[in-house]
Amino acid sequence: MRRAALYTGWPPAASCKSISHCKPLRRKLNSHLLEAARKLAGHRPSMDAALDDVFVDDITFPATDGYSLTGTLFLPRGAKRHAVLINSATAVPRKIYRGLASYLAHRGCAVLTYDYRGIGGSRQPAMVGYNQPKSLVGFKASMSDWAALDVTAAVSWMRGRYQALPLAYVGHSFGGQALGLIENNAEISRAMFVASQAATWRLMTSPEKYRVFAFMNFVGVPLVHTLGYAPGWAGVGEDLPKGVFLQWADWVSSPRYLFDSRLPALENFAKFKGELRALCFSDDPWATRPAVELLTSGFTSIKPEVLTVQPSDIGAKAIGHFGFFRPEHRDTLWRGAAEWIQEE
Repeated sequence: MRRAALYTGWPPAASCKSISHCKPLRRKLNSHLLEAARKLAGHRPSMDAALDDVFVDDITFPATDGYSLTGTLFLPRGAKRHAVLINSATAVPRKIYRGLASYLAHRGCAVLTYDYRGIGGSRQPAMVGYNQPKSLVGFKASMSDWAALDVTAAVSWMRGRYQALPLAYVGHSFGGQALGLIENNAEISRAMFVASQAATWRLMTSPEKYRVFAFMNFVGVPLVHTLGYAPGWAGVGEDLPKGVFLQWADWVSSPRYLFDSRLPALENFAKFKGELRALCFSDDPWATRPAVELLTSGFTSIKPEVLTVQPSDIGAKAIGHFGFFRPEHRDTLWRGAAEWIQEE
């Protein structure tokens, strides 16, 4: 199993012997995401300090069908040398990536984070009530829509605004999956996947995989059909549009995840010819190495690099599906990612 230095001078460490030995998380479906988000909120002072020398601007830009998407642009005060687009996991708002985005901007990158339609700032406001989001009942969106309409537009916006800069793509979980589905992925020179996988339940660790399968099919799907959307309180993170959750559940239940679908967009995997590095973490019960390798196998025009990281490799107790984005990893995981993204 391959491992590599994540930053210059990192001492060698033993690689993970078996992904099956990793301890699964046993609460709600996205409990590891929710717990990590709460811990991340506790680091606000250090995150705000990191923004002192970075320009931050909330913006809107149109999806390919004209739907208004909300994003945040992070710009260095000095020269811009690279452009980076950060693409979110399912049901995760863009604010979770604020720390990494500001760190990359501090190093000379123009960085955009954004919300998919129906999520965070890209959810339509209610007509009544102060700062209340509109109900997702009847809202039309799917995961493939997120890729074709939203991610595609974000890539085009960054490419058009920063034409002279190399464009890098950071994809967390679904954000990495979307790279293979967008028609303009050839515009990207480097892509880094963080815990991004073909998320079939069969490749998750036990007993997590059985809990996920049961939740998705025997709780989630009936609940979504009853309510007309997937409520965040059920454990999925943020509220999700009905079509997003149902397509997600279908992919999770399929042996090869999205590769078993009949999406015409699957042909776009072969269009990507840039550099691809995929990080998986030995204590992540969802994005196991086999699941990461299944996703990267779809990029048939290149030879993706898959690296496994153990928490002990960076002196951490846990990383999991979300821990990469915690500020305490600035000098290890973040530094290694930035150095790779900024390679010439």
